[in-house]
Amino acid sequence: MSNKVDPKSPPTPQKPSRRKFLGAAGASAAGAAALGFPSVAQAQAPISLRFQSTWPSKDIFHEYALDFASKVNAMSGKELRIEVLPAGAVVKPFDLLDAVSKGTLDGGHGVIAYWYGKNTAVALWGSGPAFGMDPNMVLAWHYYGGGKELLDDIYKSMNMDVVSMLYGPMPTQPFGWFKKPVTSVEQMKGLKFRTVGLAVDMYKDMGAAVNPLPGGEIVPALDRGLLDAAEFNNASSDNLLGFPDVAKVCMLQSFHQASEQFEILFNKKKYDALNAEHKAIIKYALEASSADMSWKAIDRYSRDYIDMSTRKGVKFYKTPDAILKKQLQSWDKIMAAKSAENPAFKKVLESMRAFAARAARWQNDTSVDYKMAYNHFFAKKRG
Repeated sequence: MSNKVDPKSPPTPQKPSRRKFLGAAGASAAGAAALGFPSVAQAQAPISLRFQSTWPSKDIFHEYALDFASKVNAMSGKELRIEVLPAGAVVKPFDLLDAVSKGTLDGGHGVIAYWYGKNTAVALWGSGPAFGMDPNMVLAWHYYGGGKELLDDIYKSMNMDVVSMLYGPMPTQPFGWFKKPVTSVEQMKGLKFRTVGLAVDMYKDMGAAVNPLPGGEIVPALDRGLLDAAEFNNASSDNLLGFPDVAKVCMLQSFHQASEQFEILFNKKKYDALNAEHKAIIKYALEASSADMSWKAIDRYSRDYIDMSTRKGVKFYKTPDAILKKQLQSWDKIMAAKSAENPAFKKVLESMRAFAARAARWQNDTSVDYKMAYNHFFAKKRG
């Protein structure tokens, strides 16, 4: 029997080796990629960021923090996941800045006036009359008039490893909650009063004994007599915190915090590690949250304002002009004293003043008197 192979017969197929098969598959995939064929990417776990607010879980301010997080989470297609914990879940409210800087938390939601004890200049973003600018105009100055750059420099000087983003213009805050109406500056002398930021200096100049308690501690202190009067922020928060249960007089309109806004904080290392797309999502979610917060505030604050005045027996009074003028006079002293001891304070003031000189003039000259229209339609007609 012959072992010769017929040259005309087809060769016997051989089983390919595993190495050659994998090599061919790799070459095929590379070729497909070179030709532009889609490849199957592995799903990556979302980037999780743990935030804490400086507000109790039921407060509308904490709701604003949740609103921001939900916008980021939705816009990122679940690539980013921000979880927001309420005040005290990880650290005390006034310890938030340090916790974010150190990386104990990835971020947080609060107000910049809370860091007043570290550098008095930061309180200028929330306290005082802001040279006649409303809170939205202060945000305009911050983003278009040099305020953001000044704040970044201040945080660097404080060795705070954070990225700060301001948003959410707050309506003018009440003068405060009292046992009886305040008709003169003299009534403030010796009063045990709660406020924060540079408003501490303003009320001290007016004679009050000030205690800057966190929001959740105010009403219990009023109830126990540790405070005689206090201010927090707005009708919804004040109503929820229980102010109507311990005081029935609320004085409206004040210059102590007429132009405040919220602050979103990120740990800088965490933020810098995000890609450009995620940073853009955060930026636009912040801007959307700022507008949405303004609209929600109008709806909710007005509802709670009516609720307190009609169902809970609260009497609202306009703060007398004599007290408002005294606040402005006190502010003159504060600006002079703080500018002399803190160059950053002076620098922020000068920048804010320059912007306000034209922006506030423009707004005052162009804005119509909305109160005139309201009175036309709603004020009782005198017969």
